[in-house]
Amino acid sequence: LSINSDRIEIVHASEIVEMHESPAKAIRRKKDSSISVATDLVKNGTCEAVVSAGNTGAAVTAATLKLRNLKGIERAGIASPIPNEYGMSYLLDAGANPEAKPQHLLQYAIMGSVYSSYVHGKKSPKIGLMSNGAEEEKGTAFTKEVFGLLKESDLNFRGNIEGHDLFSKEVDVVVCDGFTGNIILKTCEATAKAVAKWVSEEIQKNTLGKIGGALVKPAFKAAMARGSYEEYGGSPLLGTNGVCIIAHGGSSPLAIKNAIRVASESIAQRINPHIEEEIAKLSFP
Repeated sequence: LSINSDRIEIVHASEIVEMHESPAKAIRRKKDSSISVATDLVKNGTCEAVVSAGNTGAAVTAATLKLRNLKGIERAGIASPIPNEYGMSYLLDAGANPEAKPQHLLQYAIMGSVYSSYVHGKKSPKIGLMSNGAEEEKGTAFTKEVFGLLKESDLNFRGNIEGHDLFSKEVDVVVCDGFTGNIILKTCEATAKAVAKWVSEEIQKNTLGKIGGALVKPAFKAAMARGSYEEYGGSPLLGTNGVCIIAHGGSSPLAIKNAIRVASESIAQRINPHIEEEIAKLSFP
């Protein structure tokens, strides 16, 4: 392996956190696991960000326990990029906090708004709340309480977002609890794979299909790339006192490169200080 030693340093870690392990137990027991070592490097100031394509729960736990949360943040959340007709939106939380409280979602909306504003240059990012209907009275007692908090805030809140609006409505941040967000994310990924497989199977059925497939192949590849995690790299874990990027478990070298780019953007745009500035304006009884 040929590397530029001035830019890259390899730090040994003798343990790994397996995908089946309990994140909290593994982080506490495996002090020399790769995710623990990487997070410690951020904690002691040697590095400015950690990028992980391993056990998501372990990455979230390591960041939460070792880096702690930013001042005023109760729970960190994963902001997963979701392409839509208008560019890019973020689903937050995509799995870090499955049992969220209403104020957590308000904080997610603020963090997502800050991220969208500074990284993507959005002025007054549009915020949506994931629910089962567009009307204010739709949803559970939980989502209705969140709706009230968002409505009373200074955020550019656009109301409820239904599942079929995720790719078509002009919003920059969609907030939900981590349980719902993770299901949405994995369903979207599985649906994209299934559709690609079905199209490929239909193309191969006859000569006419193969000819047509050859003609539309460039457009089909371009369309699939718009939703590819390889292009987006990774999802920022917002709310921890240090930059942490969650990459896909099946990340290719290109995906890892782009995940590092995402980390670099968060550092360059000083996302965490800006989040603290906005969160400081909030107060809860």
